Amino acid sequence: MPRFLIEVPHGDTFSDCAQAVDAFLRTGSHFLTHADWGCKDGDHRAWVVLEVESREEARNVIPPALQGHAKVVQLNTFTRTELDDLLQRHKA
Repeated sequence: MPRFLIEVPHGDTFSDCAQAVDAFLRTGSHFLTHADWGCKDGDHRAWVVLEVESREEARNVIPPALQGHAKVVQLNTFTRTELDDLLQRHKA
């Protein structure tokens, strides 16, 4: 199943943090229980890695009020063979 990294930024005030957390609580999103938040270190973003069927399904985890600034990235890994093949195709 595809894996996606979801990153949700928010403002840097206490109120902004509280509103972001509240948005997740009001929507019943399980994001809160699985997310890592950077607020206590001054990085006002939350991150979670999810295994879902599609980018759209990953985006739907994000409360609508925060979707506009959120980033959803499909993750992948490389085997040594895949890396060697990639390097061969991109040789000049």
